[in-house]
Amino acid sequence: MIDKSINKNIDRIALKLKTIPENPGVYQHLDQSGTVIYVGKARNLQRRVSSYFSHYDDKSAKIKMLVRNIYDIRVTVVATEVDALLLENNLIKRYQPRYNSMLKDDKSYPYLVITDEEYPRLLFVRGHHVKGQYFGPYPNQRILRELQDIINQLFLYRRCNTMQKRPCMNHQIGLCKAPCAGLETHEEYMATFANIRRILKGDFNDILKEMKQEMFSLAEQLRFEEAEMIKRRIRRLEEYQSRSTVVNTSVHDVDVYSILSDEKYAYVNMMRIKEGSIIYSFSNEIKKQLDETDQEILSTVIPDLHERTASTAKEAVLPFLVPDLPEEYLKQTVPTRGDRLQLLELSLRNVKAYQIQCRHQRALVDPDEGGMNHRNEHLLERIQKALHLPELPVNIECFDNSNIQGAFPVAAMVRFTGGKPNRKEYRKFNIKTVEGPDDYASMAEVIYRRYKRLSEEGKPLPQLLVVDGGRGQMEVARQVIQDQLHLEIPIAGLAKDDRHHTSELLYGFPPQVVGLKPTDPLFHLLEQIQNEVHRFAITFHKDKRSKGTFRTQLTDIPGIGEKTARDLLLKFGSVKEIKLQTEADLAKVVGPSKAKAIIAHFASQQ
Repeated sequence: MIDKSINKNIDRIALKLKTIPENPGVYQHLDQSGTVIYVGKARNLQRRVSSYFSHYDDKSAKIKMLVRNIYDIRVTVVATEVDALLLENNLIKRYQPRYNSMLKDDKSYPYLVITDEEYPRLLFVRGHHVKGQYFGPYPNQRILRELQDIINQLFLYRRCNTMQKRPCMNHQIGLCKAPCAGLETHEEYMATFANIRRILKGDFNDILKEMKQEMFSLAEQLRFEEAEMIKRRIRRLEEYQSRSTVVNTSVHDVDVYSILSDEKYAYVNMMRIKEGSIIYSFSNEIKKQLDETDQEILSTVIPDLHERTASTAKEAVLPFLVPDLPEEYLKQTVPTRGDRLQLLELSLRNVKAYQIQCRHQRALVDPDEGGMNHRNEHLLERIQKALHLPELPVNIECFDNSNIQGAFPVAAMVRFTGGKPNRKEYRKFNIKTVEGPDDYASMAEVIYRRYKRLSEEGKPLPQLLVVDGGRGQMEVARQVIQDQLHLEIPIAGLAKDDRHHTSELLYGFPPQVVGLKPTDPLFHLLEQIQNEVHRFAITFHKDKRSKGTFRTQLTDIPGIGEKTARDLLLKFGSVKEIKLQTEADLAKVVGPSKAKAIIAHFASQQ
């Protein structure tokens, strides 16, 4: 259990924890103002809520921040895990807690809505400002307009905002049967919209069967013109179905989910499948709040999307099992072959394209946000392939040391995200444990400090570590990361030639040369990383060296601090000029006692 230094309200919280039942339910964390800052679900409320306040040092930085801000806890016991899932979803949408990951606002996404009116209409809308039954969201306006156009060709219904007492122009041009004038009964009109709903839900087969039966019946009655009109509608609907069919029609009613994530964001794609056809595909971006895993994100996102899209599916095709998704709510399938695997791969292609799109958009707005252009993504894919890395090296970190014969030893680290400098993540290190000019020991110290801290705070590690040096520096890094910290971070080295130019990329143990031509864009990227860390280290070393010189000449004088020394330099310009001043001149700036100490100090050095 944490102590008051972490959360001053822990005594009151501890009493409350003892009264929380061991039932399934939903819990809410509130801050001191009474605002809900986090909503979660649990099979066992007692165990789950208590876990926030134990093993505090093992928690991630974001969870530690959440725990420090908890003032009160509210729990709701429910009958089943499914009830907990649905209640959590509703509460998150209601309170929008700051520490919960949520889908982006959907006000900009297009929907088709059947209005809640006595004689409904079918409208194209964005957001949820119209009362009615919503279908979507659709990935783009073109797909939605095409579907709406097909429905307009198949069915006659009113387009007018208000119903008049007599037929309007739409009736005269054959778009409406004029229920306003009693030329179509309410029952007939509602039957039309029942079929529109079936198409929007993807129920093509049954409605096609009924339309064919109607066509044959009209033909038997020798009503050939009407039968021909039905035939044209059938052909139009079959064309649309054939273009959207991707797998065997035996896949009746399934939702497919895929997810990709990085340090800050997760990207989720959902595909609705009815009778082998993609009804729509929808992707969204989620900003991470508490370093959630992909499983935790999907356990929250799936119920939300299931409700938003009015899905009737009882099966979800997933890349992995989601523990917090009860089987009675959705049957989970992780395919290894067949039609469902084909669907999952298609969903993954969609979410990859969406991730790139989002990164490009952020790069246009904020270049430091980590957006990745096509060129850099291609270069990172080449690095991944050349070094046989397990994942794309989106984050690459590089270290360098700087000192002059052991004096003022420092080190620096730069991070490149998406092939571009991520200056918010640059780090400086003062060497604390190494005496004298020992580059290997200095490198070992800073690498140990960097990755021990990241692992303790639960922060993501880079996909590649590059050391500014050859085989010796690589071995030092390997000993620290693998032997001491027991971490898995791929390590590469950048060796220089006699002219101090980057000449080789090394990888593996024992290190092997990765063949790259000096004109290769990939070589230029690695050279840019090396030059940047060298520049950053040298700049830090110069700053420290100048401060060190400043201290030895003025602040070493007893009674003279940095502020007094700064005042003297601003007045006289240099230490050399200060030495030429009389005691009276110095006293005008720093007072008589300090002036006397300065004169005595410089006199003793002569």
